[in-house]
Amino acid sequence: MLRFLAGAIASFLLLTGAFLLWQSHAEQGPALPPAPPPQSASPSMLKPLKAPEATPQSREARRFSRADKDKNGRVEREELLGLRRKAFAKLDTNRNGSLSFEEWAIKSIDKFQGADRDRSGWLTPAEYATTAPPPPKKKPTCACD
Repeated sequence: MLRFLAGAIASFLLLTGAFLLWQSHAEQGPALPPAPPPQSASPSMLKPLKAPEATPQSREARRFSRADKDKNGRVEREELLGLRRKAFAKLDTNRNGSLSFEEWAIKSIDKFQGADRDRSGWLTPAEYATTAPPPPKKKPTCACD
């Protein structure tokens, strides 16, 4: 049995050597082109990248665009004051055109009590986050109708 095992191992090694010898004579492909020469670091490459900042003109242009609701190139009184009037109307519960301290305080207390879910008398960060005003509604960008 030992002779049989030694013969099998010898045959395996002989076949492996023949295979490796055959592969070493395989046809070589084209050589790779030489590496490009190294470039020296320019001063612009050494500076850290910074995010672009909005210029005061572009910030004002966006602000103007938000205020110009009908996009006619003019901000009219109602466009500018309309949102403030709606907020005032929500606080003016008796609709007399003036806001008393009691009306404002009641609204603030109601808002606090609505956010204080565990009735602890103070707001956790998660509870306080619920008092933020809702994000503005986005207008549809597609006129598919």
